[in-house]
Amino acid sequence: MRLIGGLVPAARFRTQHTKPKVADFRYNLCPMNNHNVFAGAFVDRSGHRREDADWLAAAIVGSESRFVPVWRDRCLIRGEPPRLSLLQHPHIDRYLGSQESIFLGLFQGKPSFALAIDAGAGEDAEAPFTDAGDFHDLRYLGSVLSGDEANLAAHAIALTTWHRLQKFCGLCGSRTRAESGGNTRICTNEACATQIFPRVDPAIIVLVSHGDKCLLGRQTTWPEGRYSTIAGFVEPGESLEDAVRREVSEETNIRAGHVQYHSSQPWPFPSSLMLGFTASAESQDIKLNDGELEDAQWFTRKELQSGFPKLPYRLSIARRLVDDWLDSE
Repeated sequence: MRLIGGLVPAARFRTQHTKPKVADFRYNLCPMNNHNVFAGAFVDRSGHRREDADWLAAAIVGSESRFVPVWRDRCLIRGEPPRLSLLQHPHIDRYLGSQESIFLGLFQGKPSFALAIDAGAGEDAEAPFTDAGDFHDLRYLGSVLSGDEANLAAHAIALTTWHRLQKFCGLCGSRTRAESGGNTRICTNEACATQIFPRVDPAIIVLVSHGDKCLLGRQTTWPEGRYSTIAGFVEPGESLEDAVRREVSEETNIRAGHVQYHSSQPWPFPSSLMLGFTASAESQDIKLNDGELEDAQWFTRKELQSGFPKLPYRLSIARRLVDDWLDSE
C-alpha cells in the first residue's frame, strides 16, 4: 500500500469486495447559515497532523477514518435527500496502492481523506463504487448537500485537482511527490527540491449600485436572459479595492467609488477564491470597454423582482450579493 507523501502504513487490511461501509453521522462544527455555499469551517484541518507520519499512517487504516472518493472531479452521493457517501478503509483498500490519498482534516471528529480515483480511458469507463451511490459534479452537489458536506466536497475536489496539475516541477521539470499528507508537493530533484503549495486564485466579484439601481452584465456563453455581478481576477501588485475599481471600469466604464467587503466563497473551478464586495457608482454611462461582456445594464429592484433578468444561480456568491442588495431597501 502506498500512502501519499511516502508514508508507510502501520497495518494493512485485507481487500474486501463487499458492500462499502458508509459513514452516517453529522454534527455542526459551525453554524449552517450565514455563509456562502462551499464555505464554512466545518473541517478541522489539523495542520500539525500533516507532519506526523506515524499518526497519518495509523489513521489511514483506522476504523474511524472516512474517505471522499473523487472521480472525474465528481464526488459520490447517495440517498434522498442526497448525502455524501463517505467510505471506510476496507472498501477503498484496493485503490490505495496506486492512487493518492490526501488528508483533509477531522470532519465531525473523524480523520477524513480525499481519494483521487483514476478516471480510466474513454468517456465510457465505468465509475467505481456503484453500490455506494452516484458521482456528481460540484455545482450539483452545492445545490443539494448540506453546508458541511458541500464544504468537504469542495475541499476534496480542490486538492485532488491541484495534485493532478502539479505532477512536474515548474522550475526544473522533474517529477514532484506529495508531502505533508498531500497538502504540499516537493520536487524529486534533490538539487532543486522546490516546495509547491496548493494554489488559490483570488478573484473579486462586486455588486455596484447607484441609488435604486444596480449594475449587472452578461457573457455571450450564458443562458439567454441571465445577468450577474461584475467579476475578475486580481492582478499582481494590486489591492482588492483597486481590482474592484479596475474590473468595473474595464468591463463597463463605470467609475466605482466607495468599496466595501461583503464575504467570500471558495470556488474550485478549478482554484478560485471569490472575494465579494459592494461598491457605489460615481458615474452611470455604460460602455463595454474590453469586450468581455455581451451586455451590461442598470436594473432597479422592481425589475429584478419581476423575473427579468434571470439572476445568478443560488449557490453562487453573486446571487447572495444581489439578494442582500434587494433586502437592503
